[in-house]
Amino acid sequence: MDEKGIEILGKTAHLFMRLGIKSMTMDDIARQLGVSKKTLYLYVSDKNDLVVKVMQQIVQHEKDFSNHLCEIHDNSIDMLFALSKDVAQKFGQMHPSINYDMQKYHPEAWKIYEDFRTTFIADCIKENLERGINQGLYRSNLDSFIVSRLYANKMDMCSDSEVFPADKYDFKTIHFEMMRYHIRGVASDKGLAYLKEKIKQENIQL
Repeated sequence: MDEKGIEILGKTAHLFMRLGIKSMTMDDIARQLGVSKKTLYLYVSDKNDLVVKVMQQIVQHEKDFSNHLCEIHDNSIDMLFALSKDVAQKFGQMHPSINYDMQKYHPEAWKIYEDFRTTFIADCIKENLERGINQGLYRSNLDSFIVSRLYANKMDMCSDSEVFPADKYDFKTIHFEMMRYHIRGVASDKGLAYLKEKIKQENIQL
């Protein structure tokens, strides 16, 4: 796909995040992007194809960024903080119907997300846990496979409007609470001490 197509997918992703998927027609999307429907159809065959390609782009970007964070943050707790900030910033204003819309109307796109969550995110957290154990920041007696899968499945719950109604809870608050729950659950005494100092430095409530 050329640069124009990549740009269209990126802008469409922002539209979906802000306005939802089901409510947006191809006419609406073209109008919001400032392009003709003819241009839009140069890159996708229909709305379902658009949703799938948008999700593929989002997932690939998140994989690349997560790998980048692993490379630049040797400290396992620092890496989780950076990841949590990025997720909260990108998905903090996510429309509450997105997951439901994908599951019901765009199952192929939903499977792309599900595979990302249950495989890539879980493996990323497992690697982080094992690194943290080696650094003495996490408890040596935890099971990295079990904990990583628990984490990945809690991620899905963060955006579940039936569990956390959108009029009462925002994604950013839910995600940070989950991160606090996770880090405090896996941290060793050394890790908890490091966590307290990091909280002071960043002036956040975690």
